[in-house]
Amino acid sequence: MSYLLLFIGFALLIKGADFFVDGASNIAGNLKVSPLLIGLTIVAFGTSSPEATVSVIAALDGNAGVALGNVIGSNIFNITLVIGVTALIAPLAVENETVRKEIPFTLLAGVALLILMSDTALQALSENVITRSDGFVFLLFFTVFLYYIFEVARRNRAAQASDQMSAPAAPWTKNILLTVGGLAAIIFGGDLVVDGATEIALAFGMSETLVGLTIVAIGTSLPELITSITAAIKKETDIAIGNIVGSNIFNIFFVLGAASVISPLAVESKIFMDISLMIILTVLLLVFSRTNFRIGRREGGVLAAAYIIYLIYIIIRN
Repeated sequence: MSYLLLFIGFALLIKGADFFVDGASNIAGNLKVSPLLIGLTIVAFGTSSPEATVSVIAALDGNAGVALGNVIGSNIFNITLVIGVTALIAPLAVENETVRKEIPFTLLAGVALLILMSDTALQALSENVITRSDGFVFLLFFTVFLYYIFEVARRNRAAQASDQMSAPAAPWTKNILLTVGGLAAIIFGGDLVVDGATEIALAFGMSETLVGLTIVAIGTSLPELITSITAAIKKETDIAIGNIVGSNIFNIFFVLGAASVISPLAVESKIFMDISLMIILTVLLLVFSRTNFRIGRREGGVLAAAYIIYLIYIIIRN
């Protein structure tokens, strides 16, 4: 029964995110904003809705390992396998603004997470916890990121509007229904995934953190993978790279921020290795992006291989 719940939950998450992204992207198109901006906001937040739902529900249920492992595992999956596979299909062009501002902001998110959860090392406390105060700090960072995005949108909207003047507007009612219906499927599917994954973890003797880093993280990141691959096939590489960068920022600052405000998250010592790896991989992504402002097939192969090695490592570690 647990496997059935997990399968149904993932199906709802993926299809719900698909509807959500389609509806929200068309609405953003009607508002005449750039493809990169759509990737950083509407698409990124839409494809990260499963992570948000799963982590918040896990926090409400007291499953801190699932909530934290889901975010860290999803971010590593996004940087390595999603960008790697997408670049193997079609090399990803990276805009100057993304290299100079958005990817460094992702790096800031990882470093801030590492600092705020290192209570034992930095404050000599008995345990490491992401407290409600830490959660509010994350949400403040997220507000700063949103302000930056809105400023970018305000500056380039006039140019996009003149380019798209002749494009017909998509029907508002249909896209609003797609967006709302997709979000409802995401919320219900997220509940099923947490229940099913937790039962499977207990049956196999796996820790909640490992389940969050593997089963749940991969499942909730499938919308990012599907969206980025589709964008690469359609030569919309701005959406593909913006989707991942925006999703990773959203996962740490909003998802973990909201989850820890709801319920403080206890941190297992093993997760520090995963967070350190996430930061290293973000630096590697920044280095690759600065190489001719593109991520080619060779870089994509390196990133995809890195995830396979990481997956083998955490399974052996458990």
